[in-house]
Amino acid sequence: MQFEASRPIWLQVKADLEASIASGARPPGEKLPGGRDLALAYGINPNTAARVYQELEKDGVCETRRGMGTYVTSDPERIDGLRSALAGQAAAEYRKKVKALGVPLEEAVRIILEEE
Repeated sequence: MQFEASRPIWLQVKADLEASIASGARPPGEKLPGGRDLALAYGINPNTAARVYQELEKDGVCETRRGMGTYVTSDPERIDGLRSALAGQAAAEYRKKVKALGVPLEEAVRIILEEE
């Protein structure tokens, strides 16, 4: 993963994990890598990996089971909410970019529909 200098690393790793959970690449109830393994996988500090998991847990996206590890939430409503939130963010970014280009919203929607 290439990190952007303009955003904190922990936010970028969190976003990557959220996307993998929302897309189903990491299904509900799946055990996530341990903190050290996560740090190695992303090339980050173990304290940064711990923060990522703390924030995901705070958001209800994952749960830590004492002595067993960290798991993707099994709550389908929580995952659906995450997916909707991420889709909303992507739509807002797209809308902002096409607006900056002077593309009318109706044309932007048509472009999306034609790209399928």
